[in-house]
Amino acid sequence: MTLDFSQKNLNMIFEISDTGELVLADVSKNPWQDAREKKGPHFSPIQLQLSGVNNCDHSFAKHNGTSGSKNLRCVSHTVFERGDTKKLELVLADSDARVTLHYELYSDISCVRSWSEIENISENPIGVEYISSFAFNGLSTGDQKADECIRVMIPHSAWYKESNWKSYSLSELGYEKRSAISWKKIAVSNSGTWSTKDYLPMGALVSPERKSAMLWQIESNNSWQWEISDAANDLYLCLSGPTEQESHWHKELRTGERFESVKVCVAFGEDFDSSLAEMTKYRRKITNRSRADGHLPVIFNDYMNCLWANPTEEKSLALIDKAASLGAEYYCMDAGWYADGFWWDLVGEWKESRTRFPNGLRKVFDYVRSKGMIPGIWVEIEVMGINCPLARVFDDDCFFVRHGRRVIDSGRYQLDFRNPRVREHATKVIDRLVTEYGVGYIKNDYNIESGIGTELYSDSFGDGLLSHSRAVCEWVAEIKAKYPELIWENCSSGGMRMDYAQLSVADIQSTSDQNVCEFNTHIAASVASAVLPEQAAVWAYPLASDTQSAFITNMVNALPLRIHLSGEAFNWSNEQMALVREAIDCYKATRSGISEAIPFYPLGIPQYSDKNFCSAYKLASSIRLAVWRLDGGCESIFIPIEDSADRTPKILFPSVSASRVESVDGGIKVILPEPGSAVYIEL
Repeated sequence: MTLDFSQKNLNMIFEISDTGELVLADVSKNPWQDAREKKGPHFSPIQLQLSGVNNCDHSFAKHNGTSGSKNLRCVSHTVFERGDTKKLELVLADSDARVTLHYELYSDISCVRSWSEIENISENPIGVEYISSFAFNGLSTGDQKADECIRVMIPHSAWYKESNWKSYSLSELGYEKRSAISWKKIAVSNSGTWSTKDYLPMGALVSPERKSAMLWQIESNNSWQWEISDAANDLYLCLSGPTEQESHWHKELRTGERFESVKVCVAFGEDFDSSLAEMTKYRRKITNRSRADGHLPVIFNDYMNCLWANPTEEKSLALIDKAASLGAEYYCMDAGWYADGFWWDLVGEWKESRTRFPNGLRKVFDYVRSKGMIPGIWVEIEVMGINCPLARVFDDDCFFVRHGRRVIDSGRYQLDFRNPRVREHATKVIDRLVTEYGVGYIKNDYNIESGIGTELYSDSFGDGLLSHSRAVCEWVAEIKAKYPELIWENCSSGGMRMDYAQLSVADIQSTSDQNVCEFNTHIAASVASAVLPEQAAVWAYPLASDTQSAFITNMVNALPLRIHLSGEAFNWSNEQMALVREAIDCYKATRSGISEAIPFYPLGIPQYSDKNFCSAYKLASSIRLAVWRLDGGCESIFIPIEDSADRTPKILFPSVSASRVESVDGGIKVILPEPGSAVYIEL
């Protein structure tokens, strides 16, 4: 039996044998390979490893041919339709477990969202060591050698160096098939509370010969894993949340208990850019942003290259005047406001220092409002400093515990949001900030990596971590429902939790804490691959000693996305102040299009070695581009743009430079005479 769940933008075909064996025969926009018969558990759309159960064959620690998938048989399928969303639920079962596969397709997007749910229907406990959220075997490209026609794209990440995409052949990643089945897998994973510290929870496969591409994201704010390898003479992709093998996750299910995997999305196109376009549309569908953030207000934050976590009443009042004169609409006070001196390991009470603010924060924030801005404040609500007085009052079960001891990282304890006392404490903090201080913006930072999880009230360290991480997102959603005008920024030492578990509930994402403008350019140019343009907050933080070109570059970095304005505003000259005001005016005149912008990369996604690069954004009736020339880059840059002959290019910012742009055959030519400069263009 063939079960065709295709939409007009996507093929999705299952085959169900007479005995109920289920295989995913195809999921693609353009098929990856010629039609071929697929049979056996290696082609199952669910991969499930159960404790004490034998695998289908020698797995070599790969997550294919797993123990729990071999006996599952399809017992029912149901299709639901609501608006533009069509959902398929496939129910599989054996004597021990019932597994429901969830697939959502959309009439206007070439993507599939999927996740899995397992229920213990036996009389004995079952242990789950691995469960896929998406599994597809069928990525080899016909008779061609896969290594010659498939590129694997991996988004590396690091503190100060986020969204660093690299493209590889299979052999460059160590995969070279020399036998019927390979021992080698290409695997990328994360373990811990910083979900994007080493890699974004994303990846892509691109086959230029087949004009096929798939881009995926795993919606997890903790541990996750994906892998590519071969089984049954084909290439497979598996996506999952935490696993026992990679991240110390194991779930023991008693009779009648259920577990649901993390959600993932796979978007399809002809190349990387077109699949990113589909992923961007999908991300807009799953986010729940505050109505107060709808017009994308300009945010001034007093931290970066500015007060550096050392605010006082006197400094803040003077800086508020500067921010208002520049056109800021929100003023966010960053770290340090709650401690008289060294504050790092004291966080947790969230009450202002009367040494810093002798008249209280309310006076400062009333002054913010008197200047026509809305006040915001920095907190790190998920941790508590080891020297915070509350840490001696809270019981151990309010924190992560491993081996009988509280987990400590960088002078902080990790609060456990499964605990009602912790959530009550956190809620009271936000209540006080909103009702007593008049705050309309929360910057929630997270500066520790608390590791593999907690042993309390959990089947494994990873089980405790996953449950806590889900509780954090649920709590943020509750706070936003309680205060619908509150804007919530997700920050984790910049971009260390840049995932769509967090971003489905947060309004804004801090994309990096990189404090050198020249190095921030590559992050700003590539980050729309990971985050919606309207959620991607980029620092614009000029120094008084900067050249005019550096001032311009600072502002161009943020103009296509979200502006986090900061810098040495106290010391800027009148000419420098005017340049920042011009950029803010440009942003306000163009920001209405950011929430519809579709990112693409006509020069390829920027590499950190590039000296000339650009990011581009398609709007309903125009195209916008940010173009950079770093030291060592060429003065003249050709950028291929389809239909450029029918469009008139103009420079949106800056008005004061020797930069030029002109239409040429097949695109535009941008002239940047000054090294270390940038320009913002509209066609």
